Amino acid sequence: MKRIALLITTLCSLAAYADEGMWMLTDLQKQNEVAMQELGLLIPVNEIYNPEGVSLKDAVVHFGGGCTGEVISAEGLVLTNHHCGYGSIQQHSSVEHDYLTNGFWAMNRSEELPCKGLTITYIDQILDVTSYVEEQLKKDPDPQGTNYLSPNYLSKVAQRFAKEENIEMSAGRKLELKAFYGGNRYYLFVKTTYSDIRMVGAPPSSIGKFGADTDNWMWPRHTGDFSLFRIYADSEGKPAPYSPQNVPLRVKKHLTISLSGYREGDFTFIMGFPGRNWRYMISDEVEERMQTTNFMRHHVRDARQKVLMEEMLKDDAVRIHYASKYASSANYWKNAIGMNEGLVRLKVLDTKRAQQEALLQRGRELGDPSFQQAFEQIRAIVAQRRPALYHQQAIQEALITALDFMRLPNTAALATALKNKDKAQIASAIDTLRRDAERYFASVPYPEVERKVGKEMLRTYARYIPAEQRIGIFQVIDRRFKGSTDAFIDACFEHSIFGSREHFEKFISKPSLYKLTCDWMVLFKHSITDGLLKTGIDMMEANRDYNAAHKVWVKGMMEMKQAAGQPIYPDANSTLRLTYGQVLPYAPADGVEYASHTTLRGVMQKEDPTNWEFVVPDKLKQLYQTKDFGRYALPDGEMPVCFIVNTDNTGGNSGSPVFNAKGQLIGTGFDRNYEGLTGDIAFRPSSQRAACVDIRYTLFIIEKYAGAKHLIDEMTIEE
Repeated sequence: MKRIALLITTLCSLAAYADEGMWMLTDLQKQNEVAMQELGLLIPVNEIYNPEGVSLKDAVVHFGGGCTGEVISAEGLVLTNHHCGYGSIQQHSSVEHDYLTNGFWAMNRSEELPCKGLTITYIDQILDVTSYVEEQLKKDPDPQGTNYLSPNYLSKVAQRFAKEENIEMSAGRKLELKAFYGGNRYYLFVKTTYSDIRMVGAPPSSIGKFGADTDNWMWPRHTGDFSLFRIYADSEGKPAPYSPQNVPLRVKKHLTISLSGYREGDFTFIMGFPGRNWRYMISDEVEERMQTTNFMRHHVRDARQKVLMEEMLKDDAVRIHYASKYASSANYWKNAIGMNEGLVRLKVLDTKRAQQEALLQRGRELGDPSFQQAFEQIRAIVAQRRPALYHQQAIQEALITALDFMRLPNTAALATALKNKDKAQIASAIDTLRRDAERYFASVPYPEVERKVGKEMLRTYARYIPAEQRIGIFQVIDRRFKGSTDAFIDACFEHSIFGSREHFEKFISKPSLYKLTCDWMVLFKHSITDGLLKTGIDMMEANRDYNAAHKVWVKGMMEMKQAAGQPIYPDANSTLRLTYGQVLPYAPADGVEYASHTTLRGVMQKEDPTNWEFVVPDKLKQLYQTKDFGRYALPDGEMPVCFIVNTDNTGGNSGSPVFNAKGQLIGTGFDRNYEGLTGDIAFRPSSQRAACVDIRYTLFIIEKYAGAKHLIDEMTIEE
């Protein structure tokens, strides 16, 4: 009877926590299968993940390193978000061919556009190698005591393991060994990366980015946030650099698409590559995040984006050039604002304090002081490093992320050659610098925009960092420019060798060590690097001690959850995970209720021809007015657009496939709701939702709006 009672308690605990968790696929059968089936899963877990055979996992790919994609045809067609493909769409856009504004559709294979620098990665194997890594850690010298988290060290261990286990390494195949749970577990990922990726289709931004910044992170949403790409390989199906002779990859698994839709309460699950979250933070760390990273993202990006938007609205060429950079910046600007608001509103600090007190009490009951010691050490470290972290984030946001013109070519080789007065060395260094400078000037084609951003960013940086703490270039600004940051930026563009192509050519025709080492832009870059280095050094020892304390703290949290019969999962770290839940509405405030899906009627209601964020294409309006939705309409005749699920998502899940209980594709995850932005730190199933594009809307746009039925024909679709 005791065993039965324990089993019931365990199952109830599993069900209670079913919606929270970014689960490792290797743990699904042991930890999650029962709870998933209770919620409605209709297929065995080994059809989702099967280490011995083909499963749904084999159609989920890492798109570009920062998003997720899903393979939806036997010939390597990949579906992801519009915002995930945005950089590639922008890469191919020009004033003459403005694919950002007008969209792009390849009507045959020859029209598919190669995307320079874009990769798609498969996860071939996931191996729990904890025991092996722990054995190596005991054997190998570790004078700094940091091997257990060192990427360089773990890479060597991965190679060692692969050799011992005869893991085949071929073209495009890579190993990635990562620490989980603060270094308490280790998993090895065997991956294959394809680099010949071609753009197949993208709706216009008026569909793919409908609502833009205003609707970002909000619900209800009405955006067709999707784009299509294709994987190409050599004739044998192996990864290869771009070549006209490459062919579409014949994949071993692609997803079946369902047109049956969903009902409120239906079970769903999502697979993808969530980037980062911090569920094991103590309350002091949450406060630190609010007051450093989130604060700087909010205020610095706000200032930069206002300058960029003003310039982008004046000139289409400027808009196209900065579109991807602006979108990337704005995304986590709003995230930081929403997270801080939510952490206060939902009293997350109180929740964290209750969690940490529970673990401390458990330690006292067990007579184990290690949790208390780790807790006190983390608190002391956070207090010690906070000023340096605050300054580091100011440098990162205002002077590194924001200033494209500070990505100057490296001049060290030429400086050394000039110092040595070695003619051959000088000639070689000049050739290299000339090539690098050509790429640099191509990356900053609008110096007047860069100048305006630079002025605003230096003013913003100075606003938040006291004079005595600022990077060294401010001493020069005070002495030579009477404290005027605007005058300094003007001098950079008017006199620096990188201020214009003309300046560079003049310098390179008669290079001078004095001019190079006293150049304003070069000095500015060196000062930024020096400032970043100093803040890093200030935090180095504290962070090393933090990692050791954090490992103990996380181990305690794991043990406490397991003792209570609760499943465990590690923080997100851009590795393949599964999350599950239901299609559910939510009520964020008294008297406010949000439905679980939206329709095309909402797009028409939001239309505002005077606001670029809410322009509706004429053809879409015509399709709506004639109700020409084909087989993609709801039973009531409306066209579905988006829906929400209470799964546990974060950045990196963008583009993730949303599955129904049968393992069929019903949508693509693209965002979270504003009330759920605290989820990176503390999950609240009552208020956290993932926003998804309904696959029927995606197919409707492809077929009816774009007229690209040939793409529909290569998919496997179930009515």
